[in-house]
Amino acid sequence: MPVQIGATPDSGFDDPIGMLTDCHRRIENFLRVLELVCHRATGRALTEEESSAVQASLDYFRRGGRRHTADEEESLFPRLRAQLSAENFKELDGLEHEHEFADARHAEVDDLYTRWISVGTLSEAESRRLAAAVDELVRMYTGHIRIEEEIVFPRAAKVLDAPTVKEIGNEFRLRRA
Repeated sequence: MPVQIGATPDSGFDDPIGMLTDCHRRIENFLRVLELVCHRATGRALTEEESSAVQASLDYFRRGGRRHTADEEESLFPRLRAQLSAENFKELDGLEHEHEFADARHAEVDDLYTRWISVGTLSEAESRRLAAAVDELVRMYTGHIRIEEEIVFPRAAKVLDAPTVKEIGNEFRLRRA
């Protein structure tokens, strides 16, 4: 990500919950790009600027998005499950289900945008499919991020001790090595 003057620096591996929250801001920004281009450019070829912005967004979800999901499902959620009662799992189960939903939508969005960039246009039906998939992702992530930031992350901050948080941060670091 480019450095923005005056912006708050991203969290580091010593603050894995902060890293997940920072990632949410990137998810929202890249989704905004996909949504904006999809709805503004329907029926025509993408400009070079639009194509570049879309490719950057797709690349983010291919790498960063997958890492984010792994950070949650392989590092954070199992440790929360070990600390919480079963009634608190419903949010985690729902979030994991939404990750699967998002994976399928991202694959469709990636395929359609890649086609649009390479061929120069999409059929009317493809444009509708792309718009529907992008809109579904936006709706899903809006609720998903709210649940994580208002329920799951505060709960994690309360129940996870410092050594556990450090382990999680080390796992995040290894995923990025």
